[in-house]
Amino acid sequence: MNPVKIFVINFGSTSTKIAYFEDETCVLRESLTHPVDAIKACKSVNDQYKLRKSAILDFMDAHGLKLDEMDSITTRGGQTEPIQGGTYRINKAMVEQVRSGEFGHHVCGVGVLVAYDLCQESDHAIPLTTDTPTTDEMDSVARYSGLKEISRVSCVQALNTKAMARYYAEQNGKAFESVRVITVMLGGGIGVCAIQDGRMVDAPDGLEGEGPFSNNRCCTVPVGQLVKLCYSGKYDLDGMIRHINGEAGLMAYLGTTDIRAIMKRIEEGDTYAEEVMDAMCYQTAKEIGAMATVLEGKVDAVLMIGGMANVPFITEHIKKRVSFIAPVVIMPGEREMEALAQGSYRAIKGEIPMQTFVPSK
Repeated sequence: MNPVKIFVINFGSTSTKIAYFEDETCVLRESLTHPVDAIKACKSVNDQYKLRKSAILDFMDAHGLKLDEMDSITTRGGQTEPIQGGTYRINKAMVEQVRSGEFGHHVCGVGVLVAYDLCQESDHAIPLTTDTPTTDEMDSVARYSGLKEISRVSCVQALNTKAMARYYAEQNGKAFESVRVITVMLGGGIGVCAIQDGRMVDAPDGLEGEGPFSNNRCCTVPVGQLVKLCYSGKYDLDGMIRHINGEAGLMAYLGTTDIRAIMKRIEEGDTYAEEVMDAMCYQTAKEIGAMATVLEGKVDAVLMIGGMANVPFITEHIKKRVSFIAPVVIMPGEREMEALAQGSYRAIKGEIPMQTFVPSK
């Protein structure tokens, strides 16, 4: 029987990760780096379309991979309205919503556009995505904000968050749907989620600056002071959004988001840098404690995932405050490409539903 051939793409700020799978086996994997000047020359995120698509086609040509032989072009999803987790067939409605930017712009959305168009040029390839960034599986009680006009929503790196929780379950001989874990994504942002019954039952809106402060994002700040700052005359709407997501966090306090450079400053005796980093870990630990209450104290493990989970200063400062809750498991890095391939494979084989994106309006 011929293997299911899945071509996976995952767009970062200046990189394109590529992997080719046959069934669930990775045959080829590479990360392409795009010149910074080429990225900057694009006036908008969507303007990166031609650059990214050309790089992918060149890669396929160089490695003898034919578009018409692929069963799926699979990509990390883009910014749409909130949807349930799972594997979705990328359709015209999803493409239009991602392209519009109504729910935010992110380079991963360009992957949705590219995957859809490549499949239009293929004999039979299906464009698929799994656990998109706007995956929202929160319990209804978690949505109340205290202001009737505002409901809380989830916006986190759902793909890697669920992939690592699923991997933890597999490694411990358990079904993903049976574990109760708190995941701590330590990446460009910090997202703390509660996972129960295979769902992220509570999660932050990381894109809008909810949760602990991180590299360049603010935390959940005092509301009154934030409102006053908004009306201070210093910022217009776009400037304020950029201030809380781009100019905040470590960037605001230390003038950089380079963790290695910050750790070097700490090693050289910079006590202010050390206190700032400790404060970030302190706020993260508080969020973990909050999520423990969501799971009613029945927590199998606290999973620290993402790139910053490689930094002992960070993991140890968090661990000392939360290890009483549950065992702390350090799982640096990500399994996004594997998760995308697995979701597509299982959907194509009929093991899980291949869901359809239907806009609410």
